[in-house]
Amino acid sequence: MNHNTPLSPRPLRHLADVQRRVMSAAQLRAHGVGAADVTARCRAGGPWQQFLPGVYLLHPGPPTSEERLHGVLLYAGRPAAKETRSIPAQPRPGEAHTGPAAYTDAVITGLAALALHRFSAVPPLPSLDRVDVLVPRTRRLRSTGCVRLVRAAALPAPEQVAGVPVAPVPRALADAVAQLTDAGAVRRLLTEAVRDGHCEPAPLVAELTRARLLGRPHVVGAVDSLLAEGRAIAEDRLHALVRDHGLPDPLWNVELRLPGGPPLGGVDAYWPEQAVAVELDTRAPRHGSRPGARHGAPQAAEDDEQWSAYARKREHLEQLGITVVHITPRKLRDAAYQQAAVVRTALMAATDRDPAAYVVVLPR
Repeated sequence: MNHNTPLSPRPLRHLADVQRRVMSAAQLRAHGVGAADVTARCRAGGPWQQFLPGVYLLHPGPPTSEERLHGVLLYAGRPAAKETRSIPAQPRPGEAHTGPAAYTDAVITGLAALALHRFSAVPPLPSLDRVDVLVPRTRRLRSTGCVRLVRAAALPAPEQVAGVPVAPVPRALADAVAQLTDAGAVRRLLTEAVRDGHCEPAPLVAELTRARLLGRPHVVGAVDSLLAEGRAIAEDRLHALVRDHGLPDPLWNVELRLPGGPPLGGVDAYWPEQAVAVELDTRAPRHGSRPGARHGAPQAAEDDEQWSAYARKREHLEQLGITVVHITPRKLRDAAYQQAAVVRTALMAATDRDPAAYVVVLPR
């Protein structure tokens, strides 16, 4: 048998191009290529090379980005029970591309996942020395070569990006931040995530909390900037909602008080004639998810008190006849038309309600 002899009676034509160029030892055996043949082809000057333990490049040159990802998943994951024929979608310019999802128990995360999610603050895939991959905690594997294993009790539901199982943005960011010590790099990543609409602050802060990263000073500072950035974006979207959907101009960012009484709380928009207020919910998730928070029961009690105070404020305003419309940043981003309809309905319904109590409106 020489290097031009067909590999086996089973042709490789049904596989995607990248799968014909990087294969595991088990896949090669399934196609009739034994260990001795693999060893012979991987000798110095031979047509193949070993890329990772049990994973081989079926060409002598360096791997492409897609071959690298495919090889990492072959090493860290378990192959799907059965290969399926598939016509792969065309990748976007600069994106890696693989064939159909054929791995279980392995999900690309960290900077490599963010590169696939098209983060501009992340180096391109060929520039990354390591590829982080999530695997179950019980897998008996070790980090090697370009593979850095990230063990997890449970894997997140992956998103398919160019045919590769990729961690959702909040989880990928948390795994990336865990490896970073530069405050500027962390801040750039978190800011881009919110500013460019990759995710909302709340799920991101929740993932940073789960990973116990909020005890690191450079992460806390970045999260403070992140929350401020998220509120600023949400306020801009609220202004755009009023403008683009023809709602009457409200009083922006005001505090409400009873005459001679204590403050009732601040709202983001208020229509005094209709007694309708809009409040943006840009709070971080509950139970230990705020920057600088302590973990455990004391923090849970503190969070519960914050949420209780918010509920009491809203209930008090409604008892005074003020309608409070509660809007989250996600709803503003994904369902602006519906949110405008909710506000318009509240304004129109004011004529059918009893007059609200008189309140003093002050700039906040």
